[in-house]
Amino acid sequence: MIYTVTLSPSIDYIVHFGAQSMRFNTTNRTESEEYYYGGKGINVSQVLAQLDLDSTALGFIAGFTGDAIENGIRNSRIRTDFIRLSEGFTRINVKIKAGGETEINGQGPNIPPEALEALMGKLDNLRDGDTLVLAGSIPKTCPDDVYERMLERVQHKNIMFAVDATRQLLVNSLSKHPFLIKPNRLELTEIFHKEVETQDDVIKYAGKLQEMGARNVIVSLGRRGAVLLDENGGVHTCGTLKQPVLNTVGAGDSMVAGFIAGYQKTGDYGYALKLGSACGNATSFLPGLATRAKIDEVFAQLK
Repeated sequence: MIYTVTLSPSIDYIVHFGAQSMRFNTTNRTESEEYYYGGKGINVSQVLAQLDLDSTALGFIAGFTGDAIENGIRNSRIRTDFIRLSEGFTRINVKIKAGGETEINGQGPNIPPEALEALMGKLDNLRDGDTLVLAGSIPKTCPDDVYERMLERVQHKNIMFAVDATRQLLVNSLSKHPFLIKPNRLELTEIFHKEVETQDDVIKYAGKLQEMGARNVIVSLGRRGAVLLDENGGVHTCGTLKQPVLNTVGAGDSMVAGFIAGYQKTGDYGYALKLGSACGNATSFLPGLATRAKIDEVFAQLK
């Protein structure tokens, strides 16, 4: 079983103003709007479902927005096992598209220590052979070492785990030897305080992350594709397709889902990178997350 953890899920409410601009201190009427159930781990579960893989979504929910997320993502491929908080409500993130894009991200509910311990207890149910995906930022009321504590909780088992986080949250997890991490070029720059521009730079600093404990490192490069350093010393690259980009939210999560699915299917790192890249591209070409039809279409054309 694949388990995904989203400590700070959200409903992403997207409003479009078309060619007009949003004006302050007056009433604005949208041209269109849509909403999606968000949070990086939840996104991974939803793309895994498109690839016919089952997963269990873990994390915290609260209030009517938490109910909406749980009811909205649960299906034959996604099992939910959230910790329900008694106070507050799961956050709403507002994305305003009016020429450019402005984001207003909610805070979300407080996570009391007993709720965090209850989530830790759910990790005890994982068995040898399972996969654990820790993805996204952490609520401000969670301790900074929460990912490390989760990995310590399962480290005595034969579990493959991926960490998709930024900056120190990612760096702190490396001592637990994650199977997969997926920084982007900018995040490499932030971690090492060095400009990362060329492919040689990418390979150099991804290699340093391996020296720090990561087994496999994917570096996403936006329109330049992605580079994978695998744990056997191999270097793999994959490009992108030239189609209009409609959405970047969830593209990285989709890549993680595709890589995990590809590796579990074949054990081949090159294939896993290609499927991961196809999923990331497919999401960027759609208003929401990747669909199976779009993934198949992109996969057939990727090099």
